[in-house]
Amino acid sequence: MLFASNNQDKINEIKNILKINLSSLNDIDVKVEILETGNTFMENAIIKAKETYKLTKIPTIADDSGLEIEALNNFPGVLTHRFLGPNKTDSERNQEILRLMQDKNNRTCYFTCCIAFFDGINLITSEYRLKGNISTLEHINNGFGFDSIFLYKGKYLSDMTLNEKNEISPRYKALLKLSQNKNFKKIIDLIQ
Repeated sequence: MLFASNNQDKINEIKNILKINLSSLNDIDVKVEILETGNTFMENAIIKAKETYKLTKIPTIADDSGLEIEALNNFPGVLTHRFLGPNKTDSERNQEILRLMQDKNNRTCYFTCCIAFFDGINLITSEYRLKGNISTLEHINNGFGFDSIFLYKGKYLSDMTLNEKNEISPRYKALLKLSQNKNFKKIIDLIQ
């Protein structure tokens, strides 16, 4: 099974959740840039899963996830990881979000994660959204992405242990839904 990413943090998280043998694009020495041309996270996850499978012929899991902020008309949405360009750090993106939110009273936001599995025949998807608030300051501790500006019930995601974060993580919840899908279970049993 392949995960359509080179992001080692995501790969470790997914291996920990699904408890399956999972390779990254790095592991099989495949260098590919798949254009995320979808208008939604789900469309992008499906594009990545299908394109990666097409290139490798290995059953593939892909995800697309990001931050949606109500006061900014759900910005950055599908542009979450590239709204400042490809070479910016998590902290630079976080600082820009905080700047855009300076005068906003409504700080409601969502972490959305969409998962797609494709094996050349079967397409299985799942999705989960976590509601929270954008903080007023960045608090870097653990985690990655927007964890240091996302508050869930008053607590920064970056302050949570891996177990605490997994209990509420959109990626964890979406992967859990995928792992409980009867068709996905049958496919995993055949592959393993």
